[in-house]
Amino acid sequence: KTFGGNGDDVAHSVQETTDGGYIVAGYTTSFGDVDPDVYVLKLNSDGSLAWQKTFGGSSWDNAYSIQQTTDGGYIVAGYITSFVVLNADVYVLKLNSDGSLAWEKTFGGSGSDLAISIQQTTDGGYIVAGYTDSFGAGGSDAYVLKLNSDGSLAWQKTFGESGHDRAYSIQQTTDDGYIVAGYIDKFGADNYDIYILKLNSDGSLAWEKTFGGSGSDHAYSIQQTTDGGYIVAGSTASFGAGWEDAYVLKLNSDGSLAWQKTFGGQYSDEACSIQQTTDGGYIVAGYTGSFGAGNGDVYVLKLNPDGSLAWQKTFGGTRSDYAYSIQQTADGGYIVAGDTSSFGKLSAYYYYDVYILKLDSNGELHPFE
Repeated sequence: KTFGGNGDDVAHSVQETTDGGYIVAGYTTSFGDVDPDVYVLKLNSDGSLAWQKTFGGSSWDNAYSIQQTTDGGYIVAGYITSFVVLNADVYVLKLNSDGSLAWEKTFGGSGSDLAISIQQTTDGGYIVAGYTDSFGAGGSDAYVLKLNSDGSLAWQKTFGESGHDRAYSIQQTTDDGYIVAGYIDKFGADNYDIYILKLNSDGSLAWEKTFGGSGSDHAYSIQQTTDGGYIVAGSTASFGAGWEDAYVLKLNSDGSLAWQKTFGGQYSDEACSIQQTTDGGYIVAGYTGSFGAGNGDVYVLKLNPDGSLAWQKTFGGTRSDYAYSIQQTADGGYIVAGDTSSFGKLSAYYYYDVYILKLDSNGELHPFE
């Protein structure tokens, strides 16, 4: 399915909802103000549109993460930009089940501050991760905020060194702490390493690890696994077959490396989202410039528990198609969200539309009735 209007429309996050449908978040230039607005879509189980909403101000606003909350509503995180100073603030929205706004909060300082990942915590509050130019040690730092259930700030922490360091994914762990993934520029030369942080429940640092080689390596997604370790997905220019490869790392509970794998071909390939599947393996989604129909396609990989490849699929057309988010669904299949310039209303003009794919357990497109 594609969704959007006369501008650019992109989905960064998707999740199956308790009613069997899906909630999607990203940005739109087709609806709302002229500049990008936060874009939230509720889909029915067959992929049809139940409702869509836009949020934001008069300048650039974007959502990177959405999750259904225990009350049946939704929590959204991204950034909002002031038209006057053009600096972004962390933007968190709590929506009711019908998409109406319950509350919205902004966080940050005099620089640009963005939220990339949000999750409801067991105490009813929220944990947020992104990056900040306003606080911390250097150019930009990984930024973690703990919010109370009403959106007020419980605490905030920064992590990193003097270069540009960012957090892209956060999850509460079984010990009530948090696991964070992103990248760190240790020497200020824009030569990044994967950056993994284990935090205690109060946000203090339990341990931190870096992974990578002589090239730039990034992590975009992390999840705790059933064995108490972690699975990480991102990209590597240090290892693999081409310019940049999809990069998957399995970590032990102490952050040590259990195994690492690369996937891709001679061009740029990256993994943006990973989740452990019910069979103990992993599902991965991202982008491939090496395979598919051309100019970049959605790239979906199913891995066995040892990280070996069970299957891989590409989706898209002759223009650029990208996946940012994947989740296993209750029927054993998968839901994928991203963007496409190959399909949709204005594909002839290289505008992007929201791109949602429902796959069966074998990675085949689900035949909607």
